[in-house]
Amino acid sequence: MCGLNGVLLPQLISAVRTGLLVGLLAGTGRVWAQKTPADSGSKPDDNRFTPVVLTQGTLDEPMVFEVLKDGRVFIAERKGTVKVYDPSLPGVKTVGTLAVNTKGNNEQGLVGMTIDPGFTTNGWMYLYYFHPTDAKGVFSRWQVRNDVLVANSEKVLFDFPAQRETCCHTGGGTAWDAQGNLFITIGNDTGNNLSAHTDERPGRASWDDQRGAANTASLEGKILRIHPNPDGGYSIPQGNLFPPGTAKTRPEIFTMGHRNAWRVSVDSSTGYVYWGEVGPDAQQDTEIGPRGYDELNQARAPGFFGWPYFVGDSAFPWFDYATSKPGEKKDPRKPLNTSPNNTGLTELPPLAPSFIYYPYAISEKFPEVGSGGRSATGGPIYRQADRPQAKRPWPAYFEGKWIATDLSRRWFMRIAMAENGDYQSMERFLRKYRPVEPIDLKFGPEGDLYVLEYGGRWFQYSPEAKLVRIEYEAGNRKPVAVASADKKGGVPPFSVQLSAEGTTDVDGDALKYRWEIFEGGPTPRSFETATPLVQFARVGPVVARLTVTDPSGATDSKSVSIVSGNEPPVVSLQLMGNQSFYFGQQPIGYSVSVSDREDGTLASGQIPADKVILSVDYATQGFDLAMLQQLPTGEAAAARFPVAQALIAKGNCRACHLVEGKLVGPGFTQIAEKYQRDAEAPERLARKVISGGNGVWGEVAMPPNTLVVEAEASSILKYVLSLAQTNHQSLPLSGTYAPEIPVGDVGRGSLIWRAVYTDQGEEGLPPLTSEQVLVLRNSTLAVAQAEILKGLEVGERGTTAKAGTHLAFRQLDLTGVQQIEVAANAARRDGQLGGEIEIHLDSPTGELVGRARVEIRDLRAGGVPSAAVAEAAGAAAAVAVSGGSTNRPARPPRPPGGGPGAGRPPVVVDLEATQGRHDLYFVFGHATAKTTESLFALSTVKFLNKKTPPPTGAP
Repeated sequence: MCGLNGVLLPQLISAVRTGLLVGLLAGTGRVWAQKTPADSGSKPDDNRFTPVVLTQGTLDEPMVFEVLKDGRVFIAERKGTVKVYDPSLPGVKTVGTLAVNTKGNNEQGLVGMTIDPGFTTNGWMYLYYFHPTDAKGVFSRWQVRNDVLVANSEKVLFDFPAQRETCCHTGGGTAWDAQGNLFITIGNDTGNNLSAHTDERPGRASWDDQRGAANTASLEGKILRIHPNPDGGYSIPQGNLFPPGTAKTRPEIFTMGHRNAWRVSVDSSTGYVYWGEVGPDAQQDTEIGPRGYDELNQARAPGFFGWPYFVGDSAFPWFDYATSKPGEKKDPRKPLNTSPNNTGLTELPPLAPSFIYYPYAISEKFPEVGSGGRSATGGPIYRQADRPQAKRPWPAYFEGKWIATDLSRRWFMRIAMAENGDYQSMERFLRKYRPVEPIDLKFGPEGDLYVLEYGGRWFQYSPEAKLVRIEYEAGNRKPVAVASADKKGGVPPFSVQLSAEGTTDVDGDALKYRWEIFEGGPTPRSFETATPLVQFARVGPVVARLTVTDPSGATDSKSVSIVSGNEPPVVSLQLMGNQSFYFGQQPIGYSVSVSDREDGTLASGQIPADKVILSVDYATQGFDLAMLQQLPTGEAAAARFPVAQALIAKGNCRACHLVEGKLVGPGFTQIAEKYQRDAEAPERLARKVISGGNGVWGEVAMPPNTLVVEAEASSILKYVLSLAQTNHQSLPLSGTYAPEIPVGDVGRGSLIWRAVYTDQGEEGLPPLTSEQVLVLRNSTLAVAQAEILKGLEVGERGTTAKAGTHLAFRQLDLTGVQQIEVAANAARRDGQLGGEIEIHLDSPTGELVGRARVEIRDLRAGGVPSAAVAEAAGAAAAVAVSGGSTNRPARPPRPPGGGPGAGRPPVVVDLEATQGRHDLYFVFGHATAKTTESLFALSTVKFLNKKTPPPTGAP
């Protein structure tokens, strides 16, 4: 790992990236003012940002967009079409279509578009595309009149050779600076290789980035900076990387050494240039090179940004593909390009710094970016002065900050720079907005952030592709409507209770409610109340739309569908015994019944059993049960695996996989077919979901998903591999089920029971689906999960009780529960006094159903931690994991009373026979203790449906 003169190469790279760059920049003659202010203003609530979908379903592979001052938005699609969204008109309109190359294994097509700063008067649009027949990329100017691309108006500014042997990377980002100079990103247009792309073998130039990204005479792998002229040509601004006339260079080059510089932006105050950089795919460091990093980069002046010799803060050994051996690493102070495919200078500029860089795994230096698939996109720098007349300016909290996104990870970051431009901090915002592959984003004239979503299906139309506007509301915020109905349908005459329950207004305004009932007639019925009871007398589909309005006139609407003429089926799932808990692997009896007015009953055989889906799924602790509310019901395999569906929807699976057909990776059905006869596949593939892999389905590596635990990966794989089955029969509709805990899981999860039936419809009316979902929790509950914690202190050593405090769990079924084990401990060392636990029903003073005492444990008595206390510590560790981001690794808390040898058996409380659901209160007391004195620490409570003998050594 040593570089020149015994200096460690990573240290040398760091020195160059922080110091030697100054010498390079000093010679450019460019000076930009430092006007970046310190942080100002307070952080706004995320609920002040509202995503508004402007158009969806009308875009086909949208790549880039530009917003005009009048609110129109031009959108370029990869297949060659330019469209315009006009807020005064419905949908989108085609402006024009270019003949472009989209054939072969590449990303070519229409990939870039921008409008001239003087577009209002000159109508000039610039398009970056790949010629349909000639192997070249073209950047040209076109005339647009009345939203129509004028035929034969093209003036080519420049073109460049572009190979079509292999994939990938085209760039396509554009940005203007205050002087009317245009920045353009051009991708490296090079095939992926094992290591850095330096394949110098004959006939392999398309796999050698030294011919492009590291070639001073090539436009590929660059960010260009030109000044378009009125005659359709361009001039070279002062201060680019190579002065005009320099031998073996292109004067258009502003920065070089890019694998795929993507969306580029210019800070109007400092002149600094920012962009997202898509990096290589390696998942770990090896002898042939470092793991891959994506980068969010900053250029304060022209420079060489390293590819293919450097990435992130690491260097690649030059790889000899003829011998398959790694060689020496390049000198970051004077990298040399000696490739036979290089037509430019041999000596390149010194290495310029990477600003932010992150791998597939968690980044130690930039942990906020998370882990998993990566595709750094970039984004704009926010300056309110750029839009002085904006009606909805963003707050000062974002002034001078970089708003950046990643297409795969779908987050939005506010990145702050120090006064000298150095990286300072980043934080995620807009957490509730989860775009489907954000591929471009820009601020519009009203101050809003526009986001273009590619849609999740590569090289094909995606119904999820859309244009979204993020509106910031500094003052009054519009309400959020929630609409529901107590029936999905019925046979007339029947009534439906509509409800606006759940509707909110974060400003606390009094709202007006209006329901409109659309039944196919010329005029809808309307009701001016939040919860009208509506009568239906005729057959047909119905839409009931709720509109809520606040005193300022801000509105929101939601709709529910009702089928008049079709009675929804009734699905009943009955579990025998306790309705709150499962107890280890003890079998659970169950039965399903279904009846439908039109279809008949399950019991009579009129409804076939194979039309009813019953699933029992294990959800690891920390799983958000709310995710089960939006599950698919029409597809049999999906209905059998509700937890897997929720995990897939939550994660990044859809960014790379469809159910049918290839996206980035293979379709789920293809995976199922490949491994259907491999008995070891479920376990092996579950590990691969977590750790990632490559080489099975092609060149594109599968990124690791380090925040997914093994149980979740196994759940996803069960669904995926089930797709090879031709008969998706559910579990038997009656019988017993023994809970199965996935290998490696802590066993504190829940059992999700789900019964689903979709009827056959009625006389041309749509079918209706009914379901029943029941959740059984593990019988060990962490004290930290209690819905009520009155006066208790939650800390690393557990939850500490004092005299007069209590906790409560809401609506637990106590049927069959005979004992409760409380992991409680009073340690003299911690000044704890011990005390009593009383268990009451429905209130702290309700019926007393159990009582026990917690005695002081003296450390001098010694002792060995019992299995029960170790189990309690494990449960507490699981709660620590689920308390934040799901399944993020956490250090287990110490057992109550902490310290080596500080364990003791749990406190056992005999419970009086109790039926049904109750709020269960644990009340803590001591005859003489003050309210400030600690009694004992608690971690878990465990419900038992049979009595166990006292453990050895119990008091």
